[in-house]
Parts: sequence; structure tokens; C-alpha cells
Amino acid sequence: MNLLLVEDERKLAVLLKQLLEEERYSVDLAADGERGQELAETSRYDAIILDVMLPKKNGIEVCRWLRQNQVRTPVIMLTARGQVHDRVAGLDAGADDYLPKPFAFEELLARLRAVMRREDRNGDGTRLQVADLSIDLKTHQVRRADAAIDLTAREFSLLEYLMRNANQVLTQQQIAEHVWDTNFEGTTNRVAVYISYLRNKIDEGRSPKLIQTIYGVGYRLSG
Repeated sequence: MNLLLVEDERKLAVLLKQLLEEERYSVDLAADGERGQELAETSRYDAIILDVMLPKKNGIEVCRWLRQNQVRTPVIMLTARGQVHDRVAGLDAGADDYLPKPFAFEELLARLRAVMRREDRNGDGTRLQVADLSIDLKTHQVRRADAAIDLTAREFSLLEYLMRNANQVLTQQQIAEHVWDTNFEGTTNRVAVYISYLRNKIDEGRSPKLIQTIYGVGYRLSG
């Protein structure tokens, strides 16, 4: 599951990212409202954790803009401002939940699970599809047309990231940061190897070819 964390308190952001990744979430960080809004608009996430007091654009403004522009990703707002009118402002802006600081990490996890369950009941967030290729995020089943495709865990993570960003060109570095430990030496070379593995399983003998190489830039999955 992919999360976006928009938090300008560096120490808190790094700690939350580490704890969430230990729970097997993939986490993107943004340190200000404008960057958070850009990522939320251009990438697909299962949930957004959004601080209220942010530089450049506050969390209320970001959340309101996302909802006005049809970005329906579940949003949990974080803030040290726990007054009732602050919570009401966040919820009125379109947030799904509101968690005052300080909070227990276990409570954040529970609230994440709750907002994602709500999204699942609305029929969204458990299945991705591009052309005749589909993946189920709960069962990890992958199908192209009527054929089941067996992938390793790493191949599935790579395919999920490509599909969440369908029709966008992704650099090897972007892919490495999301699918591999960024401290691993030679990761970008491994990206090319795993792209080849995916092509052999997904595109070989089929048309159209979904995984495209954009020479000198990176890769794109497109139907």
C-alpha cells in the first residue's frame, strides 16, 4: 500500500516514514503543502497523511483543492490544534479523519486501516487495471486478459508502482526509491533487470506491449 505523508517537522516525518515502512507501507514524503498537493495530484496513493500547519500552503487548503479537483484519496489530517472548530474545518475541507498531536502510532495505524476499509467498501482501492492487465492488491492475483500471471513479491511491487502511475514516465531512480531500499548499491541496474522480468511475463507473446522504455529517461506502463 502506498502512502503520502505531508509533514514539515523533519524528525517526525522521518520517524513516521520509518515506522510505516516497518508495517510494510511504501511512503512518499513532502515537506510543504505545494509539494504535497503536486504529489497527490500526479501519483496514486491509498491514503494521505496531511499536516495542517505547513509552509507554502496549509493542509486545509491542500485538502480542499484535492476534493475540488476530484482527488478522492482518503485523507487523515494531523495537527497540534485540537479545538473543535479546527477539527470541523478539516472535515469540512474533505478530510476523512482528524488526529490531534501528540498521538500514539498505533492509533494512526488503526485510523489508516479504517479510512482504507471505507474506501474499499466504496468499490475503490483494491484493484488496478490498465488495458487488459489487472492486479488485485489484496490477493496479489495478476491477470492479463484471461490468463493468470505468477509474480514474485518484488515483481508485484514493481508492477503495482508502474500501474499506479500509468501513462507517466518514471525514471529508474524514482522506481528504485519506491520499490527498493535506496541505500542498496546498484539498485538502478536491478530496476532494468526486473523490468525485463516483468516484460517476459506480461508482454511476451501479447499485444499491445504495455511496458515501454523511454530511452534516456526511464519507463512507462501504458495501454
